[in-house]
Amino acid sequence: MAEAQILGATKKVKLDETAFAARFNEPLVHQSVRAEQAARRRGTAATKTRGMVSGGGAKPWRQKGTGRARAGSSRSPIWTGGGVTFGPQPRSYTFKVNRKEQRAALRSALSLHAQRASLAVLDASAFTEPKTRQARELLAGWAPAQKGATLIVLDAQERDAALSFRNLAQVAVLTPENVGVADLLRAANLVTSQAALDALTARAVGAQRETDEPAAQAADTEEAS
Repeated sequence: MAEAQILGATKKVKLDETAFAARFNEPLVHQSVRAEQAARRRGTAATKTRGMVSGGGAKPWRQKGTGRARAGSSRSPIWTGGGVTFGPQPRSYTFKVNRKEQRAALRSALSLHAQRASLAVLDASAFTEPKTRQARELLAGWAPAQKGATLIVLDAQERDAALSFRNLAQVAVLTPENVGVADLLRAANLVTSQAALDALTARAVGAQRETDEPAAQAADTEEAS
C-alpha cells in the first residue's frame, strides 16, 4: 500500500494504488517531458533572407572587364551584411502526445516519488496568514529520502500557504492544473495539500477509470442476465 507522510504529524495518508504504484514507463516519460519543454519554447528566432535585407538594388560592378568575380547584389548571403541562407524563422515547436500517454507518464512520475518516500502531505488550513517561518519550520521537520529542490502543489484557494512557501530557497509552488511531468521529475521532493493530492490523483487515473468503467458495466450486465 502506497503511503505519504503528513508534515508535522506521525500519521500517514494512503495513496491511490493506480496513481502512485504504477510501473515507471521511461519512453512515455521522456516523450511527455520533451513535449512539455517544446511547448514552452517561444519559437520567435528569426533571420532576414536576401529578399528582406535593405539595399543591394544596383549591381556592384559590371559583369565583365574588372577582373573580379561576378556579383549581382551586395545583399548576397556570401557578402558581409547580406541575407542569411536557411536561417531560423518563427515556428511552433509543439507536438502532440495522446491524453492516455500523458496520464500514464504522470502516473509514472507520481509513483516514483511514492517509491522514493519523497512525497509528503501538508495541512494547508494551518496557514491562516502568510508566514514564511512557519513554512520553513514545517519543511525542516521533515527528513525526506532525497535532498534537493522541493515542489509544493497547492490548490488555488490555499493562497496563504502558497505565499508562505514561495520565498523559500529551492522551493517552487504550483497548482495541480499547472504541474507537468517535467516539474515532478525536476523536483527531488514533492509536497502537496490534500486538495491538491486529490486533484493530481484525478488527473492521473481519469483515463484509466474511464477505460475500466465500461468493462465493469458490461460484467455487471452479464451477471444480471
